[in-house]
Amino acid sequence: MFRAVLQNADLCRVIFYLVLTSGCGSANADGCHEVKTAYMMRQIGQVELVPENPQTDNSLQVCIHSGPGCCTSKMEDSYMAAVRSETQQKIRSYSFELKYLIAGHRKAYQDTFDSLVSFTSNLTSALLDSAYSSLASDCRPHVLQLFNDINGHLSGDPNSFLEKGVGSFFNDLFPLVYRQLLNPGIGHTTPKSFSSSSSTSYKDCLRMTRQDISPFGPHPQLLVSSLSHALGVGRTVSRLLRLAGDVVDATEKATLSRDCGRGLVRMQYCSHCRGLTLIRPCIGLCVNVMRGCLVGISELAAPWRNLVVFLQRLASTLATSSNHNSMELALLAVRNHVNDAILHAQLHGPRITAIVEKVCGPQVAHPRMVSGHPNSSHATTPTARLTQRIPKRVALTSFSMGSGAYSNVQLQSQRSFPLKGSRGDKSRSLKKLSREFEGSIQRYQLFFSELPEMLCESEMAVEQHTCWSGQDVVESYAGRVVGSTLKAQRENPEMTVRNMDPVLRAAKQRLEQITQELLLELGWARTAIRKDEEEDGGSAETDAGSGYDCDDEDGCEASGEVKARDRKNKILDTCG
Repeated sequence: MFRAVLQNADLCRVIFYLVLTSGCGSANADGCHEVKTAYMMRQIGQVELVPENPQTDNSLQVCIHSGPGCCTSKMEDSYMAAVRSETQQKIRSYSFELKYLIAGHRKAYQDTFDSLVSFTSNLTSALLDSAYSSLASDCRPHVLQLFNDINGHLSGDPNSFLEKGVGSFFNDLFPLVYRQLLNPGIGHTTPKSFSSSSSTSYKDCLRMTRQDISPFGPHPQLLVSSLSHALGVGRTVSRLLRLAGDVVDATEKATLSRDCGRGLVRMQYCSHCRGLTLIRPCIGLCVNVMRGCLVGISELAAPWRNLVVFLQRLASTLATSSNHNSMELALLAVRNHVNDAILHAQLHGPRITAIVEKVCGPQVAHPRMVSGHPNSSHATTPTARLTQRIPKRVALTSFSMGSGAYSNVQLQSQRSFPLKGSRGDKSRSLKKLSREFEGSIQRYQLFFSELPEMLCESEMAVEQHTCWSGQDVVESYAGRVVGSTLKAQRENPEMTVRNMDPVLRAAKQRLEQITQELLLELGWARTAIRKDEEEDGGSAETDAGSGYDCDDEDGCEASGEVKARDRKNKILDTCG
């Protein structure tokens, strides 16, 4: 009986060995049935391409091994197409959250800016309605265009120039002020150089000579200077968010090289040729292949890290009361500058009129009708009327604005003005929005440097005592795991890496160039970013000079970076 027990135990060991070998290494046990099943389930190509039984195919280019297998050259082509598509889909899935974050906050900032600009545009129109009713109707389209230009500048439109928009507004304002305030009731009869129907030409002359005549004094330039300084941070945030979105788009559009495709096939599908459909690639193999495939993305890591730190600094600046109030106050002060400019023109009316008549031609006064008598003694000269019509500086405390009224708006107030524009409750306060964004973008500081490891992370989900080395089943990967830089990738044992994808190279150059330009535009030294990185040891836990205490409720915890570092340490430990 004891001998029978031993025989049964030996039989069990034999059966266990056969089961183990059939699941791990042989394509002969069940033919190519498992390979065909995996091929069909992953929708790689036509199932008819998979042979029923192992065979020798000397035309194989990637999955070359001695002995029969379940792969053919046509299957290799299908594997190549499938693995490229799978990898690009994984990249898109990992970048989706970052892309959503950037797009969402870019829209939120734009909505907030739109609301604030709309609010201050209405206040400026209300000033004209209240203090300069004769100008209001004709001037309203120019006010709307001015604030559209301001909004375009604030939204980061590269084709929007604030000085040009302000200049155009005052060019259009001058003919209205000249004819309706400085010389009311006087029509122009043009000299011989003008035709009898040259009203448009006379207006054009006033527009073109406005800067030379300077009827509004220093106020147009003061307005440009005030807005440029106060809106600079908001404009830079808009431009960098647009740039960040373009960079993420570029990573999704970048193509994978043929050498990358061969490496991916060897890593993921060459094991199938042996009938090993369940074994996973060695983590060292995966890191080498992914770093080789994504070398262009890895090269974005350093400029992207600087971009994120830059965005954190900008968001922190907008979140402080003095800065977001300065933006609101600068926009609210537009009406002050417009009012002061008109008053300046009225105070210097005779001088302006004399210059205009020399440049654009004289004007002849029509008789002014007073109580129906053309020659009434009540008729006044232009200079006398001008003296009578100069108002005191308009008190900007209460203006009717359509259906509602905005009362007691004190420009010297240091509190945050409510952003209640056309979008109502949809707009968030600039301070709250900036604090939220600063905490959210921080988590993606290491995104591009960690992306290859993140793509390999799924391969580490199940621990195995053996793994696929790209050529055979081994206990551990024997190759050297190289760094992610282009220089380090020249020693990659798994694939030949020659250069970056041109799309990613262009994205890197644009990222570095625009970031540097904006740093100089704001007057921020590049060493400021480097100093932050040195102080934090290059980690993503930089507070970027935050002006507030960051807690979990603010959404500022750097949990994403902690996970990224844990992931990297885990991979490095695994790779030995």
